[in-house]
Amino acid sequence: MDLNRIFIKDACPTKTGGQAVLEGIMMKGPERNAVCVRLPDDSLYIKTEENKPQSKVARWPFIRGVFVFVASLVQGMKTLMFSADVMEGYDGEGAIEYEDDKVSLWLEKKFGERGAWNVMLYSSVVIAILFTVVIFIIGPTWVVNLAKHITTNEIALNLIEGVLRIALFILYIALIARMEDIRRVFQYHGAEHKTIHCYENGLELTPENCDSFYTLHPRCGTSFLVFVMIIALALFSFLGWPNLFWRILSRILLLPVIAGLSYELLRWAGRSDNIVVKVLSMPGLWLQKLTTNEPDYSQLEVAIAAMKAVTGEEASLGMGRCDKEGRIIEYIDFTNRDSDENSNEKGEEK
Repeated sequence: MDLNRIFIKDACPTKTGGQAVLEGIMMKGPERNAVCVRLPDDSLYIKTEENKPQSKVARWPFIRGVFVFVASLVQGMKTLMFSADVMEGYDGEGAIEYEDDKVSLWLEKKFGERGAWNVMLYSSVVIAILFTVVIFIIGPTWVVNLAKHITTNEIALNLIEGVLRIALFILYIALIARMEDIRRVFQYHGAEHKTIHCYENGLELTPENCDSFYTLHPRCGTSFLVFVMIIALALFSFLGWPNLFWRILSRILLLPVIAGLSYELLRWAGRSDNIVVKVLSMPGLWLQKLTTNEPDYSQLEVAIAAMKAVTGEEASLGMGRCDKEGRIIEYIDFTNRDSDENSNEKGEEK
């Protein structure tokens, strides 16, 4: 691993970031965000929106990390659902009507179509949070509670808990990385990083230029999660080893503090290349070797289209088929969920 190709000296770090989705990529810039996916007929489909303004509180140091963490969970789930809807609603020519399951039909009857979609979105976020808390927070501290019969050293117990949490996370990533669909998502993750590297180095956004960079990036969300676990290990060590209930409660209550500290550390890592930052970033970069794969040129084209949609001077807001510059050339809704909104945007564009 050549760190000089990751912490590039002459690069100009930006706030532009992204996320891999099903057969595509979401990019978020200072003013807009865009989700671009490749359809089965090899054409590109994109949804470009303006970012909602942030409150002043959401920009305060240490506090902003909590807001970013929650917003990332919501937007991440939203973009995944969007990409799945696009693939499900595509029939090779235009948008189609597809049958919802019984739960979806009941929710639509109860809350309306848009309301049902929001219920499913936020329910998915809550389930994801509960899964994470149970598996990676409560699970390790409960298991290590059994180790108190082996040692009563509080530092050792906290260290064992932290190492177990990190080991569980690495095992989870390694297992899902073997799935074919996830392998492709990780290829798009690599395409996202290569494209951001290319953009931050001021090169023309072409597949050839993007491909010359590493799939590893210091501002990756994977590195953020590693920072979370390392900071948690250090912070929990100061709390001693109280009974199981208070230990679990303290770990849950301190999650916002850990998220805030981790985010500030990630921002620092993204704009600095000193030796301390490189050392702190190494665990996250090693883990990115699992969460990113080498993309092909067609995947890089998707990342480039999404990047140009959020960084270009003129953006086509709305959703539809797009060219390789991220500009919409045919307004069409494959999701059957935002038709009214999309129609308004189409009219404004005209």
